[in-house]
Amino acid sequence: MAIINGKIFNGIGFYEGKALIIDGNKILNIINTEELSIKYPNINTFNADNSYITPGFIDLQLNGCGGVLFNKSITKETLEMMHETNLKYGCTSFTPTLITTPDVNIIKALDLIDSLENKEEIGVLGLHIEGPFISLEKKGVHNPNFIRKIDENILNRICQTGSEGVKIITIAPENIDGEYISKLSNSGIKVALGHTNATYEEIVDKKIYGITLATHLFNGMSSFSHRAPGAIGATMNLDFCAGVIADGFHSHYGAIEMAHKLMRDRLYLVTDAAAPAGTDIKEFDFEGIKVYHENGKLFAADGTLGGSALTMIQGVQNLVKHCNLPFEEAVRMATIYPAKAISIENKYGKLQPGYFADINIIDTNLNLKKVISKGKFI
Repeated sequence: MAIINGKIFNGIGFYEGKALIIDGNKILNIINTEELSIKYPNINTFNADNSYITPGFIDLQLNGCGGVLFNKSITKETLEMMHETNLKYGCTSFTPTLITTPDVNIIKALDLIDSLENKEEIGVLGLHIEGPFISLEKKGVHNPNFIRKIDENILNRICQTGSEGVKIITIAPENIDGEYISKLSNSGIKVALGHTNATYEEIVDKKIYGITLATHLFNGMSSFSHRAPGAIGATMNLDFCAGVIADGFHSHYGAIEMAHKLMRDRLYLVTDAAAPAGTDIKEFDFEGIKVYHENGKLFAADGTLGGSALTMIQGVQNLVKHCNLPFEEAVRMATIYPAKAISIENKYGKLQPGYFADINIIDTNLNLKKVISKGKFI
């Protein structure tokens, strides 16, 4: 299949007059359109009708969507429903995110991910384990009954699966020994600070053991002041990569714009979405905490935010409309920046020969028109 008559994103800008060739689940070639009939005389074509052609979006924090929640049902069927829902909104790859929960559920998720063959075909990159090794003071909607310090048994089990199955683990640096951080990092897992009340100095001390990411910048973090920069200041100043939720509820759009000016390619878009995303569900149970959905906002009875109902295409649109970012940069924040953050930029996040054929076709009004997942037109 050849996609023609579109504006292909090359990571820097958009260029026209090219045909993007798909073979199986990979991008085979990008050639001048006039060469198509000579090099591929019998190929079928898809007319992009002058729309933008971008890589598929990558979401590194997704608790659930489409009416399902990974914590509630740790099954392949849940992952398949999440993927099916994601594709409606341009997200072709994701890290199913398990929030604070007992060890038995962490092990169940690890066993599931270990058992999956060709998990990439259902969009799964690997797990994001967000807690339970976090701070009670910055727990957010996480159930405090399950928050605890890590021990060697669960540490070893997580490292046994390693980076093939676990892409990210979110921890509070002040509550974990440096040697444990090193063990996680040395197994290939990206260690993220998050739900943390650590001081700036505590984060400096623990960063050297292998922390490279930060989970949902501004949320669940010790706050910033000029005398105590906290986790927010550390994230922006110490070269961490960080996800940010651009839904208008978790962070002021001006704060996101400011963070982007400081962080540039270290800042990537996440949804932190839960079961209501892509549905009209009004309430759900989030690991023992009842969460309500009203006008796009998810919140517990005490007002604490409980994930989001954001989709990736909405996030991209919000970055352009409310954060004054060029469309090209919003696309990078949803594609190559998250890919680089978890070291998969050799297969994901770009439209290049040899990369997975995960592709979005987006019109000039930034509406999603067509999604291609591993070469399959959805």
